[in-house]
Amino acid sequence: MRTALRNKLWEATVSILPIALMVLLISFTPLAELSDRELGVFLLSSLLLILGIGLFNLGADLAMTPMGEHTGEGLTKSNRPALLLWASFILGLLITVAEPDLAVLAGQVRAVLDGTLLVFTVGVGVGLFLLLAVLKILFRKDLSSLLLFFYLLLFALAALLLETGRGGFLPMAFDSGGVTTGPITVPFIMALGVGIAMTVGGRDAHSNSFGLIALCSVGPVLAVLLLSLAARGEMQYALPDYSLDAHLGPALWHTLLEVMAEVGRSLLLIALVFGLLQVTVLRLPRRKLLQLAVGALYTFLGLVIFLTAVTVGFMPVGFRLGLQLAEGNQTALVILGFVIGMVVVLAEPAVHVLNLQVEEITAGEVTKRQMMLALSVGVGVSIGLSLLRILLGFSLLYYLIPGYLISLGLSFFVPRLYTAIAFDSGGVASGPLTSSFILPMAIGACVTLRGEQEVLSSAFGIVSMVAMTPLITIQALGFRAVLAAHVRRRRAMRRILSADDAQIIYFEY
Repeated sequence: MRTALRNKLWEATVSILPIALMVLLISFTPLAELSDRELGVFLLSSLLLILGIGLFNLGADLAMTPMGEHTGEGLTKSNRPALLLWASFILGLLITVAEPDLAVLAGQVRAVLDGTLLVFTVGVGVGLFLLLAVLKILFRKDLSSLLLFFYLLLFALAALLLETGRGGFLPMAFDSGGVTTGPITVPFIMALGVGIAMTVGGRDAHSNSFGLIALCSVGPVLAVLLLSLAARGEMQYALPDYSLDAHLGPALWHTLLEVMAEVGRSLLLIALVFGLLQVTVLRLPRRKLLQLAVGALYTFLGLVIFLTAVTVGFMPVGFRLGLQLAEGNQTALVILGFVIGMVVVLAEPAVHVLNLQVEEITAGEVTKRQMMLALSVGVGVSIGLSLLRILLGFSLLYYLIPGYLISLGLSFFVPRLYTAIAFDSGGVASGPLTSSFILPMAIGACVTLRGEQEVLSSAFGIVSMVAMTPLITIQALGFRAVLAAHVRRRRAMRRILSADDAQIIYFEY
């Protein structure tokens, strides 16, 4: 256990070090100036992030991933499809309702949408689409066709929202797809798909196991768009207090207690459902249950440390960087946004879980390094483009419509495995660090350039961009693999056809 923890801490150090160095370098340039207090809190938060990510990744390996696999495998082997579908819906609903990032979303729209109603509706959306994803696995349906249908539906609703003059809701609606696939839900739901697909079997069992996160990211967007159509009045946005004073001293203890309650509620709901399944269906041995309990404890401690450190140290610094970078060279703002986006994704806890599962499921066909490079480039591009949108002030749909058309078009030319991995990666990449560091940075830049009243329409939407661009970059990996295989076949055929007849050996009977 100590060796495993040491390895996880080293991986976390490699992940956090680039972003810490990047912020330090920027603070020593004329582009931005951070006080000694801000730098000290940021560096301390970086150390805590290393500890939090290390503990979380160890806990995911010991508890969240095995729990998901055992649940999927056990329910499928029980030959009770109704139980499998009901359990999928309830798990999707309960996990989403308890997701910490969703509470932040509900707080932003409380002026025009009831927060409790929003959380419940989004939870129902995730539950229904998780049920749909399980049906896709059981009946081996093509993910590309499902995604094409539902994204066309989403953009039809978006157009209807624009026609009714409620376009200000669009960035928030599309951001909701990223915030609901958080670090707790991703390992469990992905492993659930693996457990079901491997039990069902079939020639494409590996590629069939992916796609749950992709479909579960559609449900929240659909739910918020429908609620936005029914809402009355204009959405109001109040700029949060991003100062360090709001998060230190007595507020630090309050933040810690809030995070502990949110994470504990999420894990408790999963544990209750899993406990019920253990009694009725799974019946795992006591030793295995003890391992899961220890892993859940590591997951709890890791997430509490991670989310507290992000809230206390990274949100204020991200906001200050956005304010000051926008006041200086605006070209440098976009370039630095690209570079910061490339390194921030390294620190997302669920990204490492995804990369490890992808490498294992594909037997090394898609390596962790390839995945991380594709995600880094994709997230970097999305941050740069989002900051450019703040500068120019155009609609988010000018990015989303062409981006999703390209990604959905690529899905018909690349192997299914790459498509399923790509759409899952979009939900995973837009994790808590994106919403707690990148989004405050975009808000700070928007306040400087366009004013607080434009934050909802211009700064929000950056999470949806982070969720979209990996779809293109990872499928580009698959397209490159297809082209390389085609070129190899052409060369081999050319060598065969151009072979000298004298080299052909004839056998006489």
